[in-house]
Amino acid sequence: MTTGTLYLIPNTLGDGDDAALAAVLPGPVRERAGMLASYIGENAKTTRAFLKRVGTTRPIQEIEIHELNVNTPAGEIDKLLAPLLAGIDTGLVSEAGVPAVADPGALLVRRAHERGIKVVPLVGPSSILLALMASGLNGQSFAFHGYLPVDANERTKKLRELEQISRKAKQTQIFIETPYRNRALLDALLATCAPSTLVCVAADLTLPSETIVSRAVSEWKKKPAPELHKRPAIFLLLAN
Repeated sequence: MTTGTLYLIPNTLGDGDDAALAAVLPGPVRERAGMLASYIGENAKTTRAFLKRVGTTRPIQEIEIHELNVNTPAGEIDKLLAPLLAGIDTGLVSEAGVPAVADPGALLVRRAHERGIKVVPLVGPSSILLALMASGLNGQSFAFHGYLPVDANERTKKLRELEQISRKAKQTQIFIETPYRNRALLDALLATCAPSTLVCVAADLTLPSETIVSRAVSEWKKKPAPELHKRPAIFLLLAN
């Protein structure tokens, strides 16, 4: 039996109107997303909300939705492939941005490859790449580290380590933080990094409130920082 195709469906980076949706998700992507009868998402409720926004060719209640998130046991991953193995095209959608990047879908994609299931990534916004594009930092060599340690001492230790790697390899270091701890991370960056180290903060990417600031630590200390509380943000540094 021919297997179905696993489509990696991008999501928006925040709420917005139809014009905002069209600006970040191309028409063919929205059309493909609306045709699928099977979905895998982090949360069934938000997956349905996404489908309502893009529009579907069938009633949403008829679309099969399975959940895959940080609480899903690794042993349950193979069960999520059942529709695909039965020949049903299925979409994998993230809560925001692209699936399988800073997202729990990566293991599912790996399992799909192992079972001979075709995987098709579709075009959409990645906050990591958008921030890198807009930062002015090194786009030839970069590394994404996800979340840094919550403990202040461990976070400072990690920042020093990343700055050292950046200086030695001339590599941009990229990381994120829980939105309500954004200011604490920025303060730690400015207190830890050398005056000449470049730091970029990109918040609310693709949204009307988008803010991107990129400057040396010494300049950050001279000028007011943007309000970052509870705003999804990407942090980047490049040591000279």
